[in-house]
Amino acid sequence: MVVAANAVSKQDHDNAVASAGDAVAAVASAKADVRTAQINLGYTDVTAPVSGVSGVSQVTPGAYVQAAQATLMVTVQQNDVVYVDLTQSSLDGLKLRRQIQEGRLSTTGPNAAQVSLILEDGREYSEKGKLQFTDVTVDQSTGSVTARAVFQNKDRVLLPGMFVRARIEEGVNPKAMVIPVVGVTHDQKGTPIAMGVDKGNKVVMRPLVTSGTYGQNWVVESGVQPGDRVIVEGTDKVRPGMQVKTAAAHLPHTQDEPQIATQPAAASGASAAAGA
Repeated sequence: MVVAANAVSKQDHDNAVASAGDAVAAVASAKADVRTAQINLGYTDVTAPVSGVSGVSQVTPGAYVQAAQATLMVTVQQNDVVYVDLTQSSLDGLKLRRQIQEGRLSTTGPNAAQVSLILEDGREYSEKGKLQFTDVTVDQSTGSVTARAVFQNKDRVLLPGMFVRARIEEGVNPKAMVIPVVGVTHDQKGTPIAMGVDKGNKVVMRPLVTSGTYGQNWVVESGVQPGDRVIVEGTDKVRPGMQVKTAAAHLPHTQDEPQIATQPAAASGASAAAGA
């Protein structure tokens, strides 16, 4: 070694070793600075953590954005699957649970827990939704609970913030009877009454027990049987025992709501049958 041969002094050797160590440390520090610069450069390209459709940009080119502050630049939304938040009154929920406990409604089957949407233009959304969950806490200000449904949205018909109306099929009553609301009146005691027609084409009064409405119909627990004919027009012109003749009713109805009608002999009108 040069030190052993007295070619250089011990001090010069120590200084050279120290300088070499400083140089190695400086190189490592420079590499760290380069790596830091590369990381910071990567931050200049903001990549969305999810794929979707971007909305309106919240910043303009040249705007100052800090990494230390949560600056909203743009909102990216995934619209292929949409969550729809619904509200249901706690009273309706209580009635539903009571009917299920009493066995009048079934929560299983092809129609249970399905959700249908009515769009802003009044048309029904083509896809059926799935009820994801129902909150267990009642909002004290509104007396309602929140339910969430999930809908497929491959055609991008549903947009975030859109107002829609929903119908949840939480239970099914296979024995339910329905009568158009126009065919049901109430007596002085508030009892719902329908004016029907017997086999002899005579008007009969049928007191009803209802449990609510479904669309444009009353859901009837008792008072009518499948196939009974109920007057839906001209009810103020008929009396029990009056002889009438039948005529077709022209009321909007679904596939599951058969339409049969009667017409009073002394007045024009129409009626619809009770349907299961």
